[in-house]
Amino acid sequence: MKIDVVIPAIDKDLGTLPYSIDSVRKYVAHPIGRIYIVAPSSNAIQALCKRKGCTFVHESNVLPLRKHHIHYRSKRWDRSGWLYQQLLKLGSSSITGRRYFLVLDADTVLIRRHRFRENGRHVFYCRGWSQPEYFVTYRKLLGRKASRPRSFVTHYMLFDKTKLSALKHTIEARHGTRWYQAILRSVNRSKQFGFSEYETYGNYVYSLSPGSVRLKSALNRSLSGNPSRLSRAMRRKLVHKFRSLSFHKRKVYVRRVGR
Repeated sequence: MKIDVVIPAIDKDLGTLPYSIDSVRKYVAHPIGRIYIVAPSSNAIQALCKRKGCTFVHESNVLPLRKHHIHYRSKRWDRSGWLYQQLLKLGSSSITGRRYFLVLDADTVLIRRHRFRENGRHVFYCRGWSQPEYFVTYRKLLGRKASRPRSFVTHYMLFDKTKLSALKHTIEARHGTRWYQAILRSVNRSKQFGFSEYETYGNYVYSLSPGSVRLKSALNRSLSGNPSRLSRAMRRKLVHKFRSLSFHKRKVYVRRVGR
């Protein structure tokens, strides 16, 4: 089964993005069609796309709204860009040419083999904890409680365009507006973690047919720094326990207003 890949990114991701791209080609056990890098105008990212054989897509071609249209902040934090990237991931079905596309966070690197379809079942990589507000928003959007077998928030996910389209239509029919506007209206702006694209899609697909889904432990490890600093010995050690590494920069994702 051939799949496309979508990686939303901004310039601050340039330290990890090349490694993310390489890890997809090395560790995804499906033929790869195109790798799309969705980003704002950036000469550096466009140069990287050319060097890595990826397709650059300006984020304005994915959604008819931009980051400055989203106001999701308090006096202490600003997560407008974080929420915008989630909408870009869900909107990326409009740019991919294949039914299945893998979305990967630009700060995450796969270090072991991943298969996302097995014996006709959709494979989700999961973790054991989540943010309670994600499920509050899910209920607002869909009018029912999330199944919540485990958490689907693990920094990458394979999307089926058919099921994703059904999710969007369900949201639009319930709220009488475009799916992304419904999400923006449903998020509690006083909460720092108000919505998850992975949690929403994963729980929706699971609710349709639990038997068609296989859940695996993501075994993701969060690290500071840059993947270029990992020694071969450290990498070999991590491979025994983990499937992927995420190099989070929390001070960027949750930046202080005025800094």
